[in-house]
Amino acid sequence: MLYWLTALSDGGDFFNLFRYITFRAGGAFLTALVFGFLFGKPLIAVLRRRQGKGQPIRDDGPEGHFSKAGTPTMGGLLIVGALTTSTLLWARLDNPFVWIVLGVTLAFGLIGFADDYAKVSKQTTAGVPGKVRLLLGFVIAGLAAYFATISHPETLQNQLALPVFKDVLVNMGFLFIPFAMIVIVGSANAVNLTDGLDGLAIMPVMIAGGTLGIIAYAVGRVDFTEYLDVHYVPGTGELLIFTAALFGGGLGFLWYNAPPAAVFMGDTGSLALGGALGAIAVATKHELVLAIVGGLFVVEALSVIIQVLYFKRTGKRVFLMAPIHHHYEKKGWAEPQIVIRFWIISLILAMIGLATLKVR
Repeated sequence: MLYWLTALSDGGDFFNLFRYITFRAGGAFLTALVFGFLFGKPLIAVLRRRQGKGQPIRDDGPEGHFSKAGTPTMGGLLIVGALTTSTLLWARLDNPFVWIVLGVTLAFGLIGFADDYAKVSKQTTAGVPGKVRLLLGFVIAGLAAYFATISHPETLQNQLALPVFKDVLVNMGFLFIPFAMIVIVGSANAVNLTDGLDGLAIMPVMIAGGTLGIIAYAVGRVDFTEYLDVHYVPGTGELLIFTAALFGGGLGFLWYNAPPAAVFMGDTGSLALGGALGAIAVATKHELVLAIVGGLFVVEALSVIIQVLYFKRTGKRVFLMAPIHHHYEKKGWAEPQIVIRFWIISLILAMIGLATLKVR
C-alpha cells in the first residue's frame, strides 16, 4: 500500500525510498515486530479467558507436558495478523505472488483455526478429521499452484528447476500442479508436526522463511540471476517483504512462546506458516531447495511416516515416540536442549540451501 507513495516522488526525495524492496522489507519487519509486542499480551489474555482449560494435552505424551495444561492455543493468530497487516501495508498489491502466498497463509490458517477451535471447545486432541483437513488443503494448494504457474514466464511454466545444475529444467507438464500441491500441503503438515515443544517450530520457520526471502529477492532480479546462473522469475522479489514480516511477527510471538510458553502457536499458526513456505518455494521455482532449507520439517514428518508404517507391519516402534523431538524427550533430553539443537540444525540446513544459489 505504501508503495504508492512513490507517485509523490520527484526521484530524489524521501518518497523515492518506497521504490526499494529492501527499504520496504525493513519497514515490514519492524511493523510486524511492533504488532507482536503491542497485541501479544491482550491476545493471550483473551485466549486464556475464552478457552478456559486451554489446549488439551495428549494422555500418551511425554510426562513433562502435563505441567503445560491450561496454556491457551491459537497464538498463531498473532503471527498471521502481524504478517498480514505488515504485508498489506508495505508490499506492492499489484503483484500476483504476494496475493498467492498471502492467500495460502490465510486459507491454511483458517483450517488450523477450525481444528484448534474444535479441540478447545470439545476438550479433545482429535479436532477436525485429518481427511477433511487434507482435502481442503489440497484444494487451496491446487488453486495456488495454478495461479503461480500462469504467473510464471512461459519458459518456466510447468518446469521443475534442479538446484546445483546450470540451466537444467525438467518439463513436468500437467504433473507439475499436483507436484506443487504436494509441496504446499506437505510443507504445511510437516511444520504442524514439528510444533510440539515451546519455541521449537517458530524459529526454524523464521530461518527457512528468511532464507526463502533471500532466494525470492535474488531470483526476482535480472542482474543477480545472471551472476548466479539461476532462473529469473520476475516479481518474486516482493516476497522478501512477506518473509521479513514473517520474521518480525515470529520474533514477536517467540517473546511469549519461549519456555515456559504463555501461548501455543496451535494449528492456526503451524499450518498457515508451513503453507506459506511451500507457496514461496513454488513461486520462486525452488521446490527442491525447500526440502534442504526445511530439512528439519522433512525429518519430523518422515519420523512419523516411518513410525506408523513400521508399527503397522511389525507391531514394533522405531522411535520411542514420534515425531522425533518426542523421541529425544523420552530419552531424557531437556526440552530447551532439544529446541536449541534443532534451531542449530535448521540454521545449518539454511546455509546449505543458500549455497545452492552459487554452487553450479
